[in-house]
Amino acid sequence: MEPYYCKTENEQTLFRKDGFVKGWSIPQRGMEKQLPMEEVPPFLRTLLVTDGTVTKSLEAYFWEPVTVVPIDQGLRKAEYDVPWLKVSSGEDVLTREVKLQGANSHSVYATAFSIIRPKIIPAFFRQRLLRGEIGIGMLIRDSGMESYREVLEIGLERFPSFHYDENSNRIEKIKVLFRTYRIVLGGEAAILITERFPKALFE
Repeated sequence: MEPYYCKTENEQTLFRKDGFVKGWSIPQRGMEKQLPMEEVPPFLRTLLVTDGTVTKSLEAYFWEPVTVVPIDQGLRKAEYDVPWLKVSSGEDVLTREVKLQGANSHSVYATAFSIIRPKIIPAFFRQRLLRGEIGIGMLIRDSGMESYREVLEIGLERFPSFHYDENSNRIEKIKVLFRTYRIVLGGEAAILITERFPKALFE
């Protein structure tokens, strides 16, 4: 949750209305150089700015079933305010991390880390979420709840890969493109999600 503590509502929100921002480049964490958006593989560029369900898009592009594999989830208290989610310090939040993995290829096409305000989402939604049945986007679609998504941040970073030698303690870090967006339910900010996509898989 730490990366979200320093974010404020005053920061510019890109792609709120448009899928195209002329001359825009993606910031790279820890580096001054930026990656021009036109150099990003077209399908990955689409995933970064879309407000649709990522799992279905991955299945259509790679043409195989994509399963949601839970990595970690639990209830915890926010140590500081999370302005992007209207969460105050000390408030209970549910955090969840999953990977989106090809059922046949076993390739990890994406990972997703979510912060959820339990008091905002309905009980039946929370129960299915905790059981790890499906992704959040598909769960919202199946439940018929009215929702709105807003992309807040897009970037490039090095992130630990989930493919590594289990006999070794070394975890390889790979280049990933990420986006953070929030989901508004019933007019209230309910879920904050960061999705990461390994760049090499989409080239």
